[in-house]
Amino acid sequence: MITLYSILLTIGVYLFARFLTQKYPSPLTSPVFLSTVIIIIILLVSNISYQEYKPAKAILTYLLGPATVSLAVPIYKNRELFIKYIGAAVAGLFIGSISTIAAALLLAKGLHLSNFYLLGLTVKSVTVPVATEIGGIIHGNVSLIAAYVIITGMIGAMFGAKLLNWFKIDHPFARGLAIGTIAHGIGTAEAVKEGEIQGAVSGAAMGIAAVFTSFIVPYIINFII
Repeated sequence: MITLYSILLTIGVYLFARFLTQKYPSPLTSPVFLSTVIIIIILLVSNISYQEYKPAKAILTYLLGPATVSLAVPIYKNRELFIKYIGAAVAGLFIGSISTIAAALLLAKGLHLSNFYLLGLTVKSVTVPVATEIGGIIHGNVSLIAAYVIITGMIGAMFGAKLLNWFKIDHPFARGLAIGTIAHGIGTAEAVKEGEIQGAVSGAAMGIAAVFTSFIVPYIINFII
């Protein structure tokens, strides 16, 4: 019963958050952020532990597989656009991936954080499954890495589009590339709402950036530490 209750709760709260963000658009009403906060509060009030909620989470996250694969459809439909901007896309992915790693390292060094936190920050912009695998290679704390990744994705989903608007970046390809490279899957979910091109490019950027980061982070960490 708890599993069924948790599934219905998660779906219901997410739909409620979607309704609120349509009625009162704001970073604070972003569905991913708002629904997460509400679900945590309800679980605490209901005295339901994470272990009890975990089966429901496993069922819901299992659906992420087909959802991720489905991103291949808009990518295929817009393949000519990818070919047209291949040079800019590669450059953007390279610069974006390097920049987010460099920013994390500079932040960690500037705040005099220990290597424990530094290792987690280096992969904050990579989707969770890849980030945790990289964490095992660089001997980082997997739980901390997962937390950083989720927080980064939420920030990207909440403020990514607004920052792009502020800098007057309105080209669909550029917007999708930026969000997917920095804010992985959570950001891609928001990019899909903007349009098919933004969602397709963001999904492709998320995957390629993850592969690229998995190659370079171990070497960067060895060099720094």
